[in-house]
Amino acid sequence: MVRNLISYLDSIKSRDPAPRSRAEILLYPGVWSLAFHRVAHRLYRARLFFLARAVNHLSRFLTGNDIHPGAKIGKRFFIDHGFTVIGETAEIGDDVTLYQNVTLGGTDPANGIAGKRHPTLNDGVIVGSGAQVLGPINVGARARVGANAVVTKDVADGATMVGIPARAMLIDVTAYQRDFMPYGTPCSDCFDPEKQKLEMLQCEVEQLQKRLAELMAERQTPVMGADDDAPLFKERGRA
Repeated sequence: MVRNLISYLDSIKSRDPAPRSRAEILLYPGVWSLAFHRVAHRLYRARLFFLARAVNHLSRFLTGNDIHPGAKIGKRFFIDHGFTVIGETAEIGDDVTLYQNVTLGGTDPANGIAGKRHPTLNDGVIVGSGAQVLGPINVGARARVGANAVVTKDVADGATMVGIPARAMLIDVTAYQRDFMPYGTPCSDCFDPEKQKLEMLQCEVEQLQKRLAELMAERQTPVMGADDDAPLFKERGRA
């Protein structure tokens, strides 16, 4: 048990360089949120729903994080800072990192029957601050969700999602190969598909403007034709 705790604290240290010691990490609200949730989840599985909710509310009061007792959470889960909401049917894999103000929210079933309503985050997912991941969608392994993104559709393995609504973007290969990307948000210049489309449209407009200018110039240039030669022949006949 002690070995597992040390391994967990070291995994947090690898994602957050701020703490100077393992003891300092023990003060993190995200660590206590997970500890309370382990207790609440056991009570929930034992169908002691009221006690599970009581532990959940105590955890929310002390840490600011609201994790439903029914949520399934894997190993080495880390909430950095806090004020995160995780719904009842959410499923979280190993080595997942959430930053502050993240919501793993559910959709209200149209038929009123409770079921899978919240997202599934696979191993190694990083969700940036303020991001909203909504509905029974699947976020693939090692995917990154950028800060303030709103994700409502499935995310492929290793994808980086940004924007509202979130869309996949390409990032530099060196950034992609890193084991961890803080806040799930690439801060270097990135390839944006929407920006490329705008640039292509701009190039097409410039080409059309150039062609139009050429056609206007051709129309304004006088062309020597048969009618223009007639007065010249008449003058020669008189001579």
